Amino acid sequence: MAWETYLAFIAASIIMLLVPGPTVLLVIAHSLREGKRATLPTIAGVMAGDALAVTVSLAGLGALIATSATLFTALKWVGAAYLIWLGIRTLMQAPRKLGSTERDAPATSRKMAANAFVVTALNPKGIAFFVAFLPQFVDPTAATTPQLAIMAISFVCLAGTTNLGYALAASRTSVLIQRPLWQRATQWTSGCALIGAGVLTAAMRRT
Repeated sequence: MAWETYLAFIAASIIMLLVPGPTVLLVIAHSLREGKRATLPTIAGVMAGDALAVTVSLAGLGALIATSATLFTALKWVGAAYLIWLGIRTLMQAPRKLGSTERDAPATSRKMAANAFVVTALNPKGIAFFVAFLPQFVDPTAATTPQLAIMAISFVCLAGTTNLGYALAASRTSVLIQRPLWQRATQWTSGCALIGAGVLTAAMRRT
């Protein structure tokens, strides 16, 4: 693979990753709710989900999803339902009160990582995107597998980096939001955003 092709792939991937989607919304929601402690487990879940999506795509399931309406629809509804469930759960949580010993138990690192993994891995648009996106940068005159492996690893690393930026920005904001009114506002914003992402995922059509 020529350097020019690889750099074009990196640029296209960054642009795609910077566009807010279900994963970005979840990363922001975790950071607003839990602060900096949510950063590492959430990003780990995102990278694991992207790694699985890329691997499954390269193994051929992505092509099947792109051609099978039944499989695409099933995966779409599972991902949409999970996002909506997370949003409703976020809306139902009580805001934390300063100086109070009665407060919701913070989410565990395992749970935050699992949420990020599921939302990222169950995004049918992402899987179909990998199938259509990665082959465009493959040099047909060279070995295909090493090129796809390099691009897959690069994409996962870029996904971790861009979502880390979103997480750090949101966590810094969460430090300033200590009053119950602001907590409730961010809670409803995050919850409604997740529900909206679920609705958009459900409305997504095959192209």
